[in-house]
Amino acid sequence: MDTRLLQQIVAVFDASAAAFMELETKDIKIKLKKPEGTAPVSVVAAPQHTESPEPQTTAPAVSDEYVKSPLVGTFYRAPAADQPPFVQVGRYVNRGDTLCIIEAMKVMNEIKAPKAGWITDIKAADGQAVAFDDELMAIGEKP
Repeated sequence: MDTRLLQQIVAVFDASAAAFMELETKDIKIKLKKPEGTAPVSVVAAPQHTESPEPQTTAPAVSDEYVKSPLVGTFYRAPAADQPPFVQVGRYVNRGDTLCIIEAMKVMNEIKAPKAGWITDIKAADGQAVAFDDELMAIGEKP
């Protein structure tokens, strides 16, 4: 196995909220476990969206805080294709509310609101690949 691939797998696991990961191919079997005390990951079904992102109704203010992607993966606005998005522009969220899901290596990672406020902008499109530190959405004081 290519050691660079193994390093990437470990890096994605370290950046995720998952406490345990097992990966098996025909050539190798890997089990990774984080020390006790790390938060468990919420796992949900992979959404299959094909619709375009919702048009934005307001421009983000300078004081708005962008929520950035903590890992590389696929951005999803809803828990499943037949369910409404977690948040929309103009909606108030509390700290800890689920904003979106980022799928990385078949693990669904819920991204939580770092603070309470109004969703003022959603930059990532549903089903879009996102990189580490990409801006996903903005939370501000007023809608």
